[in-house]
Amino acid sequence: MSPKAAVAQSSVVAREAAHFGELAADWWNPHGSSAMLHRLNPVRLGFVRAAIDSHWGGDGLGFTPLEGKTVLDVGCGAGLLAEPLARLGGRVTGVDAAPENIGAASAHAAQSGLSIEYLAGGVEAVAGRQFDLVTSLEVIEHVANPAAFAHALTQAVAPGGLLIVSTPNRTALSRLAMISVGEGIGLIPRGTHGWDKFLTPDELATHLQAGGMTVSPPTGLAFSATHGFKLSDDVSLDYFLTATRD
Repeated sequence: MSPKAAVAQSSVVAREAAHFGELAADWWNPHGSSAMLHRLNPVRLGFVRAAIDSHWGGDGLGFTPLEGKTVLDVGCGAGLLAEPLARLGGRVTGVDAAPENIGAASAHAAQSGLSIEYLAGGVEAVAGRQFDLVTSLEVIEHVANPAAFAHALTQAVAPGGLLIVSTPNRTALSRLAMISVGEGIGLIPRGTHGWDKFLTPDELATHLQAGGMTVSPPTGLAFSATHGFKLSDDVSLDYFLTATRD
């Protein structure tokens, strides 16, 4: 089956959507079940902003580098990334497999005075549409068919556009840190990850290249007890990939 045909069936894994849907009401609580995402978000936003400026020639100083650009955030949860992207000037669409997350995201955006289009479903919910910027952070490890999902992400990128993906690497360190320790002591909700579904940078890059993208070398996301999350040359825990369509 081709990647296009596979994703048309559905990228959504029902038990994964249900798991994250159960967390929806607590998503915006920085001390709740999504506390790790809140700690991670500033580093994610820093990387995304730098990638935007690099791709479109920004100077890093402007408040709205996405002005006039369309943005898609796939696996948006309750909007932790979608809202900052809207504040950067983007016309943002957020897609998530859990309807509960979409409800929480829509309510929070309304309270924040932000106009964001939120859609419940998998990446196929925007089939046929293209966007200047597509993001999907910590999502591909939860989908039914990673190759098909990656292909759908690439097809959502408009000519001249930018794709940013992040995901855990499949290493002994990620198993220890995210599952044995993270889920074991409650830093991450139990059952969030399946280590065998993690992708290496080479595997993910191959999927994106198959969709016609030019892929840049990975940037690692590391964690230290003294500095918390930080960007790193070490990709053994988690990493970002950026890809462009000419």
